[in-house]
Amino acid sequence: MKNFIEELTWRGMIHTVMPGTEEQLMKEQTAGYVGIDPTADSLHIGHLVSVMILKHFQNCGHKPYVLVGGATGMIGDPSMKNAERNLLSLETLRHNQEAIKRQLSRFLDFNSDRPNAAVMVNNYDWMKDYLFLDFIRDIGKHITVNYMMSKDSVQKRLSGEAREGLSFTEFSYQLIQGYDFLYLNKHENCKLQMGGSDQWGNITTGTELIRRITGNEAYALVCPLITKADGGKFGKTESGNVWLDANYTSPYAFYQFWMNVSDEDAKKYIKIFTMLTREEIEQAIEQHDKEPHLRILQKMLAKEVTTMVHGEQEYQKAVEASAILFGNATSEALKRLDERTFLSVFEGVPQFDLPKEKLGGNVLDLLAVDSKVFPSKGECRKMIQANGLSINKEKYTDVNGALNAEYLINGKYILVQKGKKNYFILKFI
Repeated sequence: MKNFIEELTWRGMIHTVMPGTEEQLMKEQTAGYVGIDPTADSLHIGHLVSVMILKHFQNCGHKPYVLVGGATGMIGDPSMKNAERNLLSLETLRHNQEAIKRQLSRFLDFNSDRPNAAVMVNNYDWMKDYLFLDFIRDIGKHITVNYMMSKDSVQKRLSGEAREGLSFTEFSYQLIQGYDFLYLNKHENCKLQMGGSDQWGNITTGTELIRRITGNEAYALVCPLITKADGGKFGKTESGNVWLDANYTSPYAFYQFWMNVSDEDAKKYIKIFTMLTREEIEQAIEQHDKEPHLRILQKMLAKEVTTMVHGEQEYQKAVEASAILFGNATSEALKRLDERTFLSVFEGVPQFDLPKEKLGGNVLDLLAVDSKVFPSKGECRKMIQANGLSINKEKYTDVNGALNAEYLINGKYILVQKGKKNYFILKFI
């Protein structure tokens, strides 16, 4: 058995671990689980720490379970939340579960016949027929209100930080999560629950239930909540969450997120979000410190995580797309970009919608009359004569020229560049 606790410790991925956990994991193959709230049909990078913990868990020879909270997702965990969340329909939850499993399959082996193949379960399956009266008789009597009130997640919501207070629905969340652990312990011999440090209260409610009802062994491990060196929230950008689904966050934008982390954060994240060995990481950090301007760590981090989430091909596309914006790329490279990546690279660039009938028109009319790239034809002419205009990353020098359909990228776009930094997109519809 590879030492799971030792592996997570040097990576900075352990916040609190229950006594006896390491001994249990070194003694035998152990089943352990992480719960994921299926409130969307994609994970975001805030989930990645728990996912990487499961990946290491399987890599160390243990059996990972992913518990999709179909039942608990209908309630909403009060931990670290300021308000009660919207409840989801069963149909939406099932759709989200399937989408999440597809994403997790990039990290975990669900399909092999190995004894430690990953398993996905949904707590809705064992909660849907559990009658309320039976639940409060069988489970509720074992946990006191005093015990439940002492949890940080409950105290925060009752202390006045949230105007809405705490509903009974949310208050019951820790009991249901505790029952999940009890159920998996009984039926799957699952002895360990893992999660973020904000889940410690809910997880230990589960270990307490197991101890009181069955007397079985049960353990808990939580990782620290990931932060940024500047105090900002990890995984959030101006446009919101960084998602693992390419439809919500393009592979290029995903790659750029990791490329843009600070040196300090890169040193921390490369241990948490990659499977690189300790030796590889220490060597990379040493090399990075000698030549920080080369951004060695950011490049390694972006490569490893983008490849793991989106695959080698999408990683290569992201690198090529970056060269288009920041390097001396060719028109051919630009035209190879798919529409999603093209729009992601030039997100925020002014865009002019033009009818396709305008194609083939004089360049001066197109850039100064039909669109407002230039305030006048005279200024456009001067820029062309000064060799300062590029069309699709190539210098354009003909003041009497025309932009026809051959210039179109993805059949609808032309990229105009004034000087070095001013980009515009003409979209022909």
